Amino acid sequence: MVKALGALAAGHLLAMLAILLPFSMMTVLLDWQTEIRVGAAALVIAAGAYLLINRRHPRILARVHPSRLVLWSFLAAMAHGAGLMLLPIYLGMSGTEPGEAGHAAAHELMGRNIGSAFVVALAHTAAMTVAGGVIAAATYYYLGLRFLKRTWFNLDVVWALSLILVGLSGLYLAINGH
Repeated sequence: MVKALGALAAGHLLAMLAILLPFSMMTVLLDWQTEIRVGAAALVIAAGAYLLINRRHPRILARVHPSRLVLWSFLAAMAHGAGLMLLPIYLGMSGTEPGEAGHAAAHELMGRNIGSAFVVALAHTAAMTVAGGVIAAATYYYLGLRFLKRTWFNLDVVWALSLILVGLSGLYLAINGH
């Protein structure tokens, strides 16, 4: 389990860095932030709509050889938007109200440089790995693998609808200058 968690963490970290690092080097694009936000919102809405229309989950993802776990984690994290959720904060696109100390602190921490992008990506990866490891261990030791085989459920529709909702929210905020 420890090797698997390490491989999953490595893939997730690589996916976030693949998104964050190029943007950390292109902060000049802030002049185009409205257009970028509209485009990103449209992309997220399109991804959600595609997932609603194409309901088949790729079968190739069902069983992954341990030697390919880093690649699988990278591809899954990229497909599910790893790094994209941090991008608005990194680029200073998310406005911070007086009560939003968390976003303000994250924006200050990131500081729009490559070193900060690594720190944020590492912190997020560590939190994701610990949380996933605790859930995996609890499931294995308390519920068992037989429970998972019998009670598997698919959250693809929830995921697709959440993408559409977030995309529509982002589009609304981008158009209204927030």
